[in-house]
Amino acid sequence: MYAKDVKMNLEEVIEETRDFLSEEFEVDRDLILPENSLKETLDLDSLDYVDLVVLIEENLNIKITGEDFKGIETFGDFYGLVQKKLAL
Repeated sequence: MYAKDVKMNLEEVIEETRDFLSEEFEVDRDLILPENSLKETLDLDSLDYVDLVVLIEENLNIKITGEDFKGIETFGDFYGLVQKKLAL
């Protein structure tokens, strides 16, 4: 389900995001918390950010660029970016 196909609230976006991130990056879903580091928790390198952009586009139907990740440290920051892009 794409976030823009039906109006989702931020909680629903977070839950869906936690699902696809934990599956794709093979990380315990319970570690994907707003206060945790996005890079450290998902063990991201520069190529993984490309995968992350593609996952976001496929799962949430929004466009995000590498530039959008500047200043994104935590999952909370990331969710704020997604919220902004979805205009929730």
